[in-house]
Amino acid sequence: MATTATGSKGKAKVKAQAKTKAKSTTKATSPVGFPTLDVERSFLSSGVRLLAGVDEVGRGALAGPVSVGIAVVNLENHGLLADVRDSKLLKPEDRDRLEPLVREWAVASAVGHASSREIDQIGIIAALRLAGTRAWFEILAGGITPDVVLLDGSHNWLSPDVQASLFDTPDSGPWCEAPVHTRVKADMSCLSVAAASVLAKVARDRIMVDLHSEIPSYGWNVNKGYATSAHRDVIRLQGPSAHHRTSWNLTGPELL
Repeated sequence: MATTATGSKGKAKVKAQAKTKAKSTTKATSPVGFPTLDVERSFLSSGVRLLAGVDEVGRGALAGPVSVGIAVVNLENHGLLADVRDSKLLKPEDRDRLEPLVREWAVASAVGHASSREIDQIGIIAALRLAGTRAWFEILAGGITPDVVLLDGSHNWLSPDVQASLFDTPDSGPWCEAPVHTRVKADMSCLSVAAASVLAKVARDRIMVDLHSEIPSYGWNVNKGYATSAHRDVIRLQGPSAHHRTSWNLTGPELL
């Protein structure tokens, strides 16, 4: 299973496109309950132009990678994108429909992955950072350098810490050096983060479906590697696979 980043249209779009991004798929206002760009636009007063929304998927799964999505918006001229919200609130068919629209809407986008083996080797927080760094490298490689990051949650796992160099790998790319702002439930209120969650969820689900075709007994095409009762029952019966996070309690109570 590949663990490197996968970017929009092969590479992130060049900076010149960030100034003239088309708005044909956007709406001027967002329905009540859907995320907006209000929080993102509050950074304009600080001189921020390019903002990267970041979200993760697969943190609590028993099998498969952890995946980090990035969606970059130009705060000077970006409109809204209809129907996008936190990926957990969308039906699979809606996520699949919206994923290419999100890639077209964003100035740049990418998804990075860290494998189950890497999670076992370095721990989930460092693996999140590794997956995020792979996605970040893809954004930079396409000529886009975001001014700031808006990260879902209360903990900044994306920026390197004093131990970060211990977990570096040759293909991880440069660390994120942009300022990172965390926001609890940003995927519910911030459109850039919700868009990133859709990208990450679709990419990771496709990986799990591919893995299911190799090892169908665990039902990954349905549970996507998460801790369902049926998934745990199969692990108890035949043991974990090479794609399970063997450092975790795979057969205990379901993870929250």
